[in-house]
Amino acid sequence: MKIISWFRLQLKRSFDRIRNENLKKNALQAIPFWIASIITGLAAVLYTKLFVAAEDVTMFIFNHHAWLLFIVSPACFVLAWWLVQRFSPYARGSGIPQVMAAIQISSPKTTGIIDKLLGFRIIVVKVISSLIMAVGGGAIGREGPTIQIATSIYKIVYQVLPKWWPKIAKKNMMVTGAAAGLAAAFNTPLGGIVFAIEELTKTHFSYYKTAIFSSVIIAGLSAQALLGPYLYLGYPKVDNLSGYIFLGVALVAVISGLCGSAMSKLVLFIFAFKARFKFGWHHVAYIIVCALILVSLAFFVDKGALGSGKDLMQKTLFTPDKYVAWYTPLLRIGGTLVSFTTGAAGGIFAPALGAGASVGSLIASWFKVADNNANMLILAGMVGFLTGVTRSPFTSVILVLEMTDRHNVIFHLILAGMIASLVSILIDKHSLYDHLKVQYIKELSNTNVTNLGELHESNKEETRI
Repeated sequence: MKIISWFRLQLKRSFDRIRNENLKKNALQAIPFWIASIITGLAAVLYTKLFVAAEDVTMFIFNHHAWLLFIVSPACFVLAWWLVQRFSPYARGSGIPQVMAAIQISSPKTTGIIDKLLGFRIIVVKVISSLIMAVGGGAIGREGPTIQIATSIYKIVYQVLPKWWPKIAKKNMMVTGAAAGLAAAFNTPLGGIVFAIEELTKTHFSYYKTAIFSSVIIAGLSAQALLGPYLYLGYPKVDNLSGYIFLGVALVAVISGLCGSAMSKLVLFIFAFKARFKFGWHHVAYIIVCALILVSLAFFVDKGALGSGKDLMQKTLFTPDKYVAWYTPLLRIGGTLVSFTTGAAGGIFAPALGAGASVGSLIASWFKVADNNANMLILAGMVGFLTGVTRSPFTSVILVLEMTDRHNVIFHLILAGMIASLVSILIDKHSLYDHLKVQYIKELSNTNVTNLGELHESNKEETRI
């Protein structure tokens, strides 16, 4: 009996030692995610304040000396492009395709390639270039850039870990960083989680869930500690909706989804056209023309062509002025095209939401619906257009829900997202981000991959947190 008791005691001690070692390992693995989350929340707040200030500068110039934008905007557009070209070419555009590419090719052999997509230089150039574009009135957003910035922060934290630290997969850090970045940018924690599941992870979510949940919470709380528990948009009235509103939602979803997909196709066409430029001055000339087109639209038609489009969303959702002019969707789409294709830094998330809001508002004006029904169509347009660009209907739905806290219309928005996702395929089977991701991977690795399917199977490395 003494021998049996001794064995039991030794077995218990062994289990306790193993449990303590596992707890210590898990805690050490979690710490880098928590540190990166806090930094991401603070960085997102600072970037948000700077971006809003930059847009305020644009409006100040326009309201007091509008003609100055014919000088300021071309200068800002060219400077923003030059900074990217000179110091960090992969800081251009939204940043989400770069993050997707980095996650796709993540492996020990691709460290040098990923360093071109994510890192400290990316952060600095991304912020400065996008702020200069915003001062110039560019129809860009800060949300995509925030995702690339956040993912870079997580990668930097990963790189500075000592060699004795318990192993963490670089891919897990990057996926978690992207989710935390979106959550901090929009103050939408569920949106960040769904974005990671729908857009970024190609394997079982259990590999990422603990890190993503904790990082999204910490990044969001860090941002809220400075900005407060704000909603990105507010609380639009969408109660007492008419029974027929589902028909309107379906119509808006079809049109906005097609518009979002068509705009993405035009972006790719313009990029292909620009790829034939042989001299630097060709790019400069193109950028100047884009800036002058944008300013002309604002000066001679409507200043709503400028900026991210958030003002348009707030105006149509929260004022009696529910209906936009027939040309407003064209202005928002055109402004996004001439801004995003310059090659400077700047996102497309907010401009897509703004364009979708204008589509929903316009269709509401066709039928002269009541204010609450008009708000519903505006929200459906936002979901539909963003889905047409990203092909991520559930991310689009959750983002709009969390921006407005209107969960009573969840079925309406899911319907809009699913319809928009289906009709978008008529124009292109793949999203803008997927196309740009493939382009970046080809540029960086000289791969012979010829289609998206091959890329989805190109990397199987996964490590549990």
